Amino acid sequence: MIFVIDSGSTKSDWIAIDPLTGKQVFEKQRTKGLNPAIISNTDAFEIIKSNSVIFENRLSVSHIYFYGAGCGTVKPVKMLKAVLQSIFENAEVDVKEDTYAAIYATVGISHSPAIVCILGTGSNCSYYDGKSVDQRINSLGYSIMDDASGNYYGRQLLRDYYFNQMPHNLMLVFKTRYDVNDDVIKSNLYKKANPNAYLATFAEFMILNKESDYIQNLIKKGLRIFVKNMILQYKEEIKTVPVHFAGSIAYFTQEEIKEVAQEFGFTVGNFERRPIDGLLHYHTMIAKNV
Repeated sequence: MIFVIDSGSTKSDWIAIDPLTGKQVFEKQRTKGLNPAIISNTDAFEIIKSNSVIFENRLSVSHIYFYGAGCGTVKPVKMLKAVLQSIFENAEVDVKEDTYAAIYATVGISHSPAIVCILGTGSNCSYYDGKSVDQRINSLGYSIMDDASGNYYGRQLLRDYYFNQMPHNLMLVFKTRYDVNDDVIKSNLYKKANPNAYLATFAEFMILNKESDYIQNLIKKGLRIFVKNMILQYKEEIKTVPVHFAGSIAYFTQEEIKEVAQEFGFTVGNFERRPIDGLLHYHTMIAKNV
């Protein structure tokens, strides 16, 4: 049995595949996010162990393909790989950053060159030449980068609410929907784990109120910043290849992305809300060759 895992900071999706048939063994499982850059090895172990279906099948797993946020540098990957190998004793473990999940999910087995963007809890952008990945910006994390991501938009919404820059009618709805007590917000941002995931929870408000001019301007401002800082790192490549998008923020802002793409002159390709769905197809197609 093969496990394919797509993990962000908020959640991890697990799919089990039979390598002989390429079919899914049981229903998709979900755990909390396994971002090794922001959780400890003990936390990672407990998160995996908490799902009884995953844990009870651990000895039947021959291969693990893990794609995750926070897996772009050596130390976090080494930690997470050690945790996975300690649990799945009979498995070969392959850990890659979530960039590869987005690539395999949007490009598929065609391995066609493309620029692939992630707009989910966090954000990223890379060029895939059909074989290898060229990432020209090293992310410094959610507090400095992650433009046009869920945590970026959540941060902007909170700032606008507190600075009274949000339209009054939306402020009333925002206040009703969320606990905007300053002590609660500061506790989540500075004392609790995964502040980036906490910020991203507010992005739902943006999606639910897209008809507002204020929200439209907010979305497009973030997208323009992302294009300038990330996509335009590949000025030559965007002339000849499509730009694919993965992640929930991208999926729910497709029309805005297409409008901004026209402004900057690049071609929008595929959208994949949940990379795990594309990964399932990708690994199912290659499973018999594992």
